[in-house]
Amino acid sequence: MANNNKASLLAPANGQVVALSSINDPVFSKGTMGQGFGLIPSSGEIVAPVTGKIVTIAATKHAIGLKTNEGLEVLVHMGIDTVELKGKPFAINIKNGDTVTAGQRIAVMDLDMVKQSKLDPTIITVITNSNDKIAGVDVTEGETKAGNSVATAYLKAANSEKTSAKKLSNPDLAAFIIKNVGGKENIKNVIHCITRLRFYLKDEAKADDDVLKNQRGILDVMHASGQYQVVIGDGVANLYDELIKQLPELDETAASQEGNQNTGKNPFTRALNNLIGFITGSMSPVIGVIAASGIIKGILALLTLPQLGSLLNVNSVPYITVSAMADSAFYFLPIWVGFSAAKRLGSDPIIAAVIGGVITMPQLIAWGKAGKVMFNLAGLNFQFLNYTYSIFPMILAAWLAFKLEKWLKKVLPTYLQMIFVPLITVLVVSTITLVITGPIIQGIANGIAVFINWLVSVSGWLGGFIIGGLYQVLVIFGFHWGVVPLVAQQIASTGQSAINAIICSTMISQGAAVLAVAIKSKKADIKELGFAAMISAFCGVTEPAIYGVNLRYKKVFISGSIGAAFGGLITGLMHGTMFGFTGGLIGFSSFFNPKNPSDLSSFYAFLLASAVAIVVAFVITWFWGYDDKMTMGNKVEKAKRPGTI
Repeated sequence: MANNNKASLLAPANGQVVALSSINDPVFSKGTMGQGFGLIPSSGEIVAPVTGKIVTIAATKHAIGLKTNEGLEVLVHMGIDTVELKGKPFAINIKNGDTVTAGQRIAVMDLDMVKQSKLDPTIITVITNSNDKIAGVDVTEGETKAGNSVATAYLKAANSEKTSAKKLSNPDLAAFIIKNVGGKENIKNVIHCITRLRFYLKDEAKADDDVLKNQRGILDVMHASGQYQVVIGDGVANLYDELIKQLPELDETAASQEGNQNTGKNPFTRALNNLIGFITGSMSPVIGVIAASGIIKGILALLTLPQLGSLLNVNSVPYITVSAMADSAFYFLPIWVGFSAAKRLGSDPIIAAVIGGVITMPQLIAWGKAGKVMFNLAGLNFQFLNYTYSIFPMILAAWLAFKLEKWLKKVLPTYLQMIFVPLITVLVVSTITLVITGPIIQGIANGIAVFINWLVSVSGWLGGFIIGGLYQVLVIFGFHWGVVPLVAQQIASTGQSAINAIICSTMISQGAAVLAVAIKSKKADIKELGFAAMISAFCGVTEPAIYGVNLRYKKVFISGSIGAAFGGLITGLMHGTMFGFTGGLIGFSSFFNPKNPSDLSSFYAFLLASAVAIVVAFVITWFWGYDDKMTMGNKVEKAKRPGTI
């Protein structure tokens, strides 16, 4: 059954769906025969997984081949090594040339006979022309009934080669994206982060994944956190501006929350999905600002080094002035996060910003640093806290303000809303944040941040090796946004982040891997893309490298991850830490300790870890990861959660 650029595959029998990789047959488990799934049957009645024509019936009756109208060649292989039984356990209900519908009975397998012969009865369903016809397959594992949809194949666009060859201007590319996400009428809202356009669509099924990700200028397409993500790379901000020009009817403050997809996921998964999307939408607009501020702080620390002649004095007017420019992004971080979170939710961003201003008022901050008591209740002292640099209390405050605003607009007359909605919201939410939610969340967040720093510190080289090797896998699925607030909280509560020092090596390593490809390749387009992606990765943004080259040649990504593991090992071994937010080579200044500029231990750790990451990733890529004879692959979509297909 096909829908636009997708085709559903049904379970061929009752039983448990499993991934091909878990099947005890290397020909199938390694994908040699094509992409698909396995099914451990609980009954012997076999049905057609697709609608199509019967083109093959094995002489030993253990395998049946079908061809669909879309040209997919689907093989149903009943049992492993059952060819040895010479057809005895099988009764075939169709013949060559017959046209069958999906779910129609086509055979019966005697499970008892197969098991008595000590053979595996697993039924394997694969698309044997996967390389030519599909970009990937999503499989829902678990118990199912015969005829239920358990997998989705993403068809390659017939015109993908044409679309990928032409470089479009930003206006044309924006129009192209709008058309292929289902048109203006399918777009609820769109935001962007450092590298991705993040759409909230009414129906993701209307978007054409294949056409989009094969267009030059688009690195990839992702489905994550209730968003339809189009990965662009460094030029995403300019493209976003052009996109908004072409969507004048789109309210920039439209409730992105409406874009959260309720597609039958279980409540816990849906809630977690929406939470990640909310944090992403709240944090992504401010990441660039706090990263830039971190660089400024690092450069100031560098200029105060005695080894460089103390070019700046920490008490001088220039130092204090420039330091204030950098500190403002962190000091008033709750204001920026509140404003951004409110826009993400569709509530009044000014009200949220005012609440952020309340918890960062200098007088309240001074009381927080001094441990001043607000009031005493039943022997408990409720103290003021320092909320500068904090994130999570403000994110919850923005959500509370959104809910309260929504309720007030229902119960208050229109002529009272202009004054009393902000008045009541600011008073109530600010009080709740200062007295209840703020202390609780800040305590938990600070505790988590301290624990992570401690864990990385005591685990030393092993923790660095594991985190370094696996972190960029999180980037592939966008899960690294869950780490970003934790890093920011670490820096806020402790002034440093050991985990960020390890993450820094992973960016550098992926940049070194793509650099090796760019230098080694004789293909002009690969060189152009490789050098551009290398610069981006060395500046702390790895998506262009990962999606543009490294994942397309999977060994390149693995090579970069190996280099990152060794870079993390060195960082952990030397107990390196970062005092700022920015990663990559451009983040070198964040390894200088602003409170003790003469302490260069973390900077030396950065230099050695970066050198090791670059050399290891470059060498492995050069000799193993890449050559021009390799074929650039299509990205296989991340398996969707049960219930989303």
